[in-house]
Amino acid sequence: MSNILATPAQIGAYTLRNRVVMAPLTRMRATSNFEQPDIAIEYYGQRSGAGLIIAEASQISQQGQGYPNTPGIYSSGQIDAYKKITDKVHQQGGTIFLQLWHVGRLSFKDYQPGNTLPVAPSALAAPGHAYLPDFSRADYEAPRELTVAEIKEIVEDYRKAAINAKAAGFDGVELHAANAYLLEQFLKTVSNQRTDEYGGSVENRARLLFEVLDVILTVWDNDKVGLRISPFNVSGIAPEPDPYNTYDYVVKKLVDYKLAYLHVIENKEIDPGNGSTLSFDAEKLYIRHISDFYHFPVIVAGGFDKNKAETVIEKGYASAVAFGKTYISTPDLAYRLINDLESNAFDRSTFYGGGAKGYIDYPFYKS
Repeated sequence: MSNILATPAQIGAYTLRNRVVMAPLTRMRATSNFEQPDIAIEYYGQRSGAGLIIAEASQISQQGQGYPNTPGIYSSGQIDAYKKITDKVHQQGGTIFLQLWHVGRLSFKDYQPGNTLPVAPSALAAPGHAYLPDFSRADYEAPRELTVAEIKEIVEDYRKAAINAKAAGFDGVELHAANAYLLEQFLKTVSNQRTDEYGGSVENRARLLFEVLDVILTVWDNDKVGLRISPFNVSGIAPEPDPYNTYDYVVKKLVDYKLAYLHVIENKEIDPGNGSTLSFDAEKLYIRHISDFYHFPVIVAGGFDKNKAETVIEKGYASAVAFGKTYISTPDLAYRLINDLESNAFDRSTFYGGGAKGYIDYPFYKS
């Protein structure tokens, strides 16, 4: 098998220098104003060798926040802080998109304007535990069901965030519709029990996703916009009874949008998450399933290593592969994957919160 990870990839308007993508990684190191700290300039600059950096999920409003010290993209200070990062990445020849985020019910009243309840499609509490501002944990609260008028306000928040991302110098934006956050909450029947135009049929449950996508496309050209989905996600949400029905509808509708890329998180046939291993079968992946009808760039994520990444690219199921935890610990990961070099071990205790330790102090490869 050739070293296909080293070859350029056309992703929308951009020719990526390689097919190794830095996945969006929540690090919880923003300032009290939810602005990126100065050390984030070095953090992203160190990783500019990736074909594409998808910067960490950034809330489109205060209402959209659900974790301590995550960056926003709704104030002038947040824009200015991100502009320093995009300038650094561009100085080193990198390409960087921003992931636009609203967590919906995966929040807590401590984050909400006026300490009100988090919002969601329906008043159904998520399984699991929220991170509180002091990094302690508590059961998720039952959220407040959004009114139609409030949904329209959130769509407008996405439009403003898209404008702000452009002002911050990003090359494009990724709409976050995965990982049990707001847009996925609307998509899935297990979290959406509405009976109005935003609930019931798959067309209605997908309505908000496409309204948001449409408004982002008034700001950005379609070849500079990506979308992230996680059809089989069960973290923060119950299993969806028929994910193929929902996500095949979404992906087939996306054909007409001709986006820069579709970013798919694979939650099966890769890593069961319990310390055991699965026999990898690319033919069972969702990206294989959609390859029959979706012929635009696909980025795939979810526990891939070099061999699995090369397999799905060689087969034509993905244009590039996103790596997460190994990009935390290995700033020159693209170089190491391409040259068959071992990545650094990561320290989970420094994933979330803190300062330079576990953030900008991981070593580059030394020959």
